[in-house]
Amino acid sequence: MSQFAFLKTEFPQLHVAVARAEALGLRDPRAACFYGRLALEEMVHWLYEHDGKLRSPFTSNLDSLIHEPSFQNLLGPALVAKARLVKSLGNKAAHEARTTIPPDSAVTSLRELFHLCYWLGRTYGRDTRLSATMQFDAALLPRPVAKGSVVPVAELQRIAAQLEEAEKKRAEAEAARLISEAQRQQEQAERAALRAEIARLKAANSAVPDPHDYDEAATRNSFIDLLLREAGWTLDQPRDREYPVTGMPNSSGQGFVDYVLWGDDGKPLAVVEAKRTAKDARIGQQQAKTYADCLEAMTGQRPLIFYTNGYEHWLWDDGRYPPRPVQGFLTREEMALSIQRRNSLKPLAETEIDRAIAGRTYQTRAIRRVAETFERDNQRRALLVMATGSGKTRT
Repeated sequence: MSQFAFLKTEFPQLHVAVARAEALGLRDPRAACFYGRLALEEMVHWLYEHDGKLRSPFTSNLDSLIHEPSFQNLLGPALVAKARLVKSLGNKAAHEARTTIPPDSAVTSLRELFHLCYWLGRTYGRDTRLSATMQFDAALLPRPVAKGSVVPVAELQRIAAQLEEAEKKRAEAEAARLISEAQRQQEQAERAALRAEIARLKAANSAVPDPHDYDEAATRNSFIDLLLREAGWTLDQPRDREYPVTGMPNSSGQGFVDYVLWGDDGKPLAVVEAKRTAKDARIGQQQAKTYADCLEAMTGQRPLIFYTNGYEHWLWDDGRYPPRPVQGFLTREEMALSIQRRNSLKPLAETEIDRAIAGRTYQTRAIRRVAETFERDNQRRALLVMATGSGKTRT
């Protein structure tokens, strides 16, 4: 029996989509991730159609729908992280033909999709018998009777194009159908009644505490792994995770770094500290710095510092710049260059200003002040406020 069978009665279209991904989980990981993304899209469109509190963004692509503030407020950070992970794995399967999609990617996609579907059923469904102990079990995925051929990438891309075209035609047909004012009013009345019923169910279901374990740690780790692999980090060595360090300020003096990213010379380029998805990523800042202190003492090289909760990421080169939010991780070459620059940068204070370009006294002073902001104050940006005609462009 499908692990998504609880969707069949109230969410039949979504059940068809997830069952297709589930059936392909062990036979064809690429296709399973692809259809998992389509199932997510079906779920997100259902929410926008039936929950009146959601505001439709300017464009209706999946990325825009997920990042709309009202959608993020509805689901919360942990579930949004799951949706982003399913979307990213599906995009990778559809568009990166030369990249191998491992079986654990399909299992990850299905596991996160299961949590999302459970939340949907519990929040909007009439069936109040959903057990909080329900969990996705990869061992229960359907076993292929015989080895079958995988779905070609070109076929997945063709299906995606067809679905996009079908969605476009559906929207055009919907717009044409609502030209009639009478039909439009009737449609609005029917939709208002349906949304009122959905709101009633949502309020009733939300009033009951939700003890379901959404396994935030697995979501966080899978998302971090995905982002690191996109930056070229294979994470295939034991020392890449839970690396032991000495010199910690605790009774044993021992500690374990969540991730250490190593350079070609065997020295650490970066540490990554991961916190719970529900927590602010910045909570891990001091702990990550302590790990960097330990690694510097052990190896003679201070690594860059990343700390993240799976969906917010911060980068800190603490000898040069304050922490700043980033969208992902750097490649090995980018990290090595950042560390190399610590010693190879030439001081701006000693650099000669070309007075043929900006030779006025106040221009020279402005340039020197910006240089001080970068070098003395360790800032990454500066603002110059100059009057009209004073030569801002030349400065």
